[in-house]
Amino acid sequence: MQNLAQKSVKPALIVHGGAGTIPPEEHAAYLAGCQLAAKIAWKLLEGGARALHVVETAVRILEDDPTFDSGYGSVLNAQGEVEMDAIIMDGAALDLGAVIAVQGIANPITLARLVMTDTPHKILAGNGARDFAAHKGIPLLSQAELTAPKARERYEKHKADAALDSSSKGTCGAVALDSYGGIAAATSTGGTPFKMAGRVGDTPLIGSGAYADNQTGGASATGDGEQIMRVVLSKTATDAIGHGMDAQAAADYAIRVMVERVNGIGGIIVVDHNGNIGFAHSSQNIAVAWSSDGTIHGAMQRSS
Repeated sequence: MQNLAQKSVKPALIVHGGAGTIPPEEHAAYLAGCQLAAKIAWKLLEGGARALHVVETAVRILEDDPTFDSGYGSVLNAQGEVEMDAIIMDGAALDLGAVIAVQGIANPITLARLVMTDTPHKILAGNGARDFAAHKGIPLLSQAELTAPKARERYEKHKADAALDSSSKGTCGAVALDSYGGIAAATSTGGTPFKMAGRVGDTPLIGSGAYADNQTGGASATGDGEQIMRVVLSKTATDAIGHGMDAQAAADYAIRVMVERVNGIGGIIVVDHNGNIGFAHSSQNIAVAWSSDGTIHGAMQRSS
């Protein structure tokens, strides 16, 4: 492992709070949440923290904010329950941890990291993931404790009118390059509203919901999971960096591939190994915040 005396790389960070059609009255909350996560995560980067810790921290902040479809803000499935997916990846060793369809956990991104560091496995699902959380001393919550009022309200409206938009708008993620050249990515979601119990989207799938490689870059995706996974969106972006694109060009390229091949709706954030930042989307909105110079920037939407 490199020591602190070997710091030489200019760090970079970007977080997202989901892509979709986000109502104008919710824009301020989405932006504020992303900017808070970026501000706290950037302070860690400035202090010499590793990228893996930084992206976990950023995503935990978003999981704790009921604005976003992750952690406490997760939408409810067709059975009226919170069921979450998350992934975290370390670009140095191409190591990862993920959890699928886990219940009763406030911060699935932390459980995903524990899967990576404290088990011989890469992915745990359902009751097995929950049992592992209990073994590691993570508090187990009831469905009532983990259900935000907004999520319950949305569920009741969907039961009354199945024609309502059932897309996810608040999947959250983060990508960071630290001062030692390490890249990490993380993504967390409650999935899509009124999904079938046990449904798994792109988020916990390596190369789809997230990917990180110190030799190229890192990416975190959000949007229509069934389309994102078909083009392995995050790996598509980082591979593009390997072919000479910078972060913004790679983000644009990956979204273009998804639209042209599967007519997908979503977005992606990217950091390349040179510290460039990019994001793109085919949805109406994407909530993002980023920094590479200490100033926290934010945006609600941008042409891709």
